[in-house]
Amino acid sequence: MNEANSYNKHLTPLSAAGVLISLGIIYGDIGTSPIYTFRFIVGTQVITKELIYGGLSCVFWTLTLITTVKYVYLALSADNKGEGGIFALYALVRRYKTSWVIYPAIIGCATLISDGFITPAMSVTSAIEGLKVLYPTITTNTIITIVIIILVLLFVFQQFGSGVVGRTFGPIMLLWFGFLAVTGLAHLVHKPEILKAINPVYAFDLLVKYPGGFWILGSVFLCTTGAEAMYSDLGHVGKGNVRISWGFVKVALLLSYFGQGAWLLEHESKVLGNAIPFFEILPQTEAFLIFSVLLATLATIIASQALISGTFTLVNEAMKLKLWPASRVRYPSQVKGQIYIPAINWILMLGCIGVVLIFKSSPRMEGAYGLAITFDMLMTTSLLMYYFSISRKSTFRALTLAIVFFSIEGAFLISNLNKFPHGGWFTFTIAFLFFVMMYILVHARKLRDRHTEFVDLKHYVGMIQDLQADTTVPKEATNLVFLAMADTKRYIDSNIIYSIFKKRPKRADVYWFLHVDTVDSPFTSKYVVDTIIPKRCFFVRIKLGFKTDHRVNLIYNKVLHEMADSGEIDLTSPYPSLHKYSMMADFKFIILHSWASSDSEISNFDRLIIQGYRALKKYSLSTEELYGIEAANLELEKVPIQVGPQAKVKIKREREG
Repeated sequence: MNEANSYNKHLTPLSAAGVLISLGIIYGDIGTSPIYTFRFIVGTQVITKELIYGGLSCVFWTLTLITTVKYVYLALSADNKGEGGIFALYALVRRYKTSWVIYPAIIGCATLISDGFITPAMSVTSAIEGLKVLYPTITTNTIITIVIIILVLLFVFQQFGSGVVGRTFGPIMLLWFGFLAVTGLAHLVHKPEILKAINPVYAFDLLVKYPGGFWILGSVFLCTTGAEAMYSDLGHVGKGNVRISWGFVKVALLLSYFGQGAWLLEHESKVLGNAIPFFEILPQTEAFLIFSVLLATLATIIASQALISGTFTLVNEAMKLKLWPASRVRYPSQVKGQIYIPAINWILMLGCIGVVLIFKSSPRMEGAYGLAITFDMLMTTSLLMYYFSISRKSTFRALTLAIVFFSIEGAFLISNLNKFPHGGWFTFTIAFLFFVMMYILVHARKLRDRHTEFVDLKHYVGMIQDLQADTTVPKEATNLVFLAMADTKRYIDSNIIYSIFKKRPKRADVYWFLHVDTVDSPFTSKYVVDTIIPKRCFFVRIKLGFKTDHRVNLIYNKVLHEMADSGEIDLTSPYPSLHKYSMMADFKFIILHSWASSDSEISNFDRLIIQGYRALKKYSLSTEELYGIEAANLELEKVPIQVGPQAKVKIKREREG
């Protein structure tokens, strides 16, 4: 009951402030798509009614079916205690003991992060290119320089937290969506017949009858990129605020798209050339264009924020699920959902700068944009449909939804594959590298779990007592603390028994077995103590939510003092010279690292996995840093485990004489 109250306490309620912050945090990407979507739909083709009506119809139904129905209605209903994203969804379905669900999760994460390398670069560059309307002679190098400066400032800004970002960007995005609605409506009233494009028949005719119409879907898809961030960033603002704000955002987006469609109808039978429909529907005065370019630039900066904050959320969840190398996580504000991961932030920044330098212009970046995120959407769909079929026990409904969404997103994927040689290879390569990294962690953990043995602790109670009484064995410490994988007092890791008795006998006055468990409830913070030998041996289980700070050293100290206050232990040093001054007893942490035994016979594939795992561990945050354990009272130990059958050797004794 207390945990439920804690969960309800941290839920983000529906409010005007919450709606405003949601505009600033999650709608940047999808909210700036009108700047370039119609520009790429038309491309170099002759403007015709079939193309305009068909393109608008595709945009309308994509925003309705994919963004509204799938994400705003279905995905937000599949939250994990207020948190969203593909890993939060994976945490919901993994309880059903289905092994395949891990692969859509890691593919989705890899593709979403890889798209984070192209989205900020594409969004900001498309806005800065609006300067060409005012200054036709501006050079590409000047635009690149401005874009890189903006990107650097954006990523530096991340460390202050998305609460600051939301309060700063929310009012700007409110102004932006109002700007989209007004400028679009101003052109729409001149050609109200453009509203006929809502009829899905126009979309069908474009895809089936228009020459090359199916491949236009690759450009249409750009109108919904950023929809995944609405789910990933759910924990930042709450589902009520997302759903209310989306109604306003969708109307503004559609008015802009239909306004651009009306302008294009006025230029039927012409070629678009270098004209950008978004800027062409604006009043062509210098002052207004300058204002428009500045506002568009601010909005596209915010476009990057949606994916960056979503990436932080996903990576944090992946780390808690042991699917990502341990990295330092900071909580820059007290607001629920606010996290900052320095390593990911700077990697994304360098990647975005690389994209700008490689592709140089938004039309060239468009070739790399959208392919990776299509894979992510398909992975979310597969987990979402599985979740609804299992949890809601409505297989028919889930199957119907699966057919609809797999058909639509499958068509988007096929059309986006056409982009592979034009830039799609870039995000696909990055996604593949991230997938390999996560696959190594998954497979290595399976190897370790499969070969990590647990022994019955009661069989070793007598041995522990005898060792404690054996003064011929030098004392290792007064209190010896082992981090244990076992999560019950009945069993203990065989590695710990090996360390205490076999590797080098370790005598201590008190033995502690400490297990840390990350639970799905975001704000859980509690512990359980099982007494194995009164005052001499304890098993402590600490349960922490994925939103709490895992400073195990500080938490363990609090546990010790509470136990001392209740008379369960004596924290005073046992040495007479120190005891008379009431000095605190000494503690020593032992962290065991499993190491594949050289005596194991394993396949070449498993050997590669182990080598890859060791390389990743080398560059990830250590266990002691992750848990905040001080180096002064810490010892690291490698313990061999057999990850395969023991190697067989043949040798014969030869006797002389």
